[in-house]
Amino acid sequence: MSITPTESVGSPYFGGGAPTGQTGSATGTTGTSSTSGLGTSSTDQMNKDMFLKLMVTQLKNQDPMNPTDSSQFLAQTAQFTSLEKLEAVAQQSAQALTAQMAFGASGLVGRSVSYTDATGAETKGTVSSVRFTSTGPLLGIGDAEIELGKVTKVLS
Repeated sequence: MSITPTESVGSPYFGGGAPTGQTGSATGTTGTSSTSGLGTSSTDQMNKDMFLKLMVTQLKNQDPMNPTDSSQFLAQTAQFTSLEKLEAVAQQSAQALTAQMAFGASGLVGRSVSYTDATGAETKGTVSSVRFTSTGPLLGIGDAEIELGKVTKVLS
């Protein structure tokens, strides 16, 4: 048995109303998670809790004379677990990319680079410092701070 977005806990599909008398719908998908933090977002946790509550409600309200095939519940649980693992991998990949950008930017200190300035002109300068922000590393070149993505060439 699978849950579609239009089925609700209080629908006849679940054998009557929900124990609390309230109805609601579930989508079976998780929300987006922040790639900058280590924890899960509140939307992710809410959707995980909703999935588990819905599964328990399905089990409580199934017809005892015609029980649901347990392999379908196992398949849903496996899909849910796979989704959680994929989210964790995506989060770790984003963190690895951030670390790689930080190391790459710090490796440019003392080197001459060519970059596109605010006016769109090609400019050269020596990187004297790196400042890390939530949007990415900023290279200190002379009196300016240049985004790492504006660097077009490393000269020496």
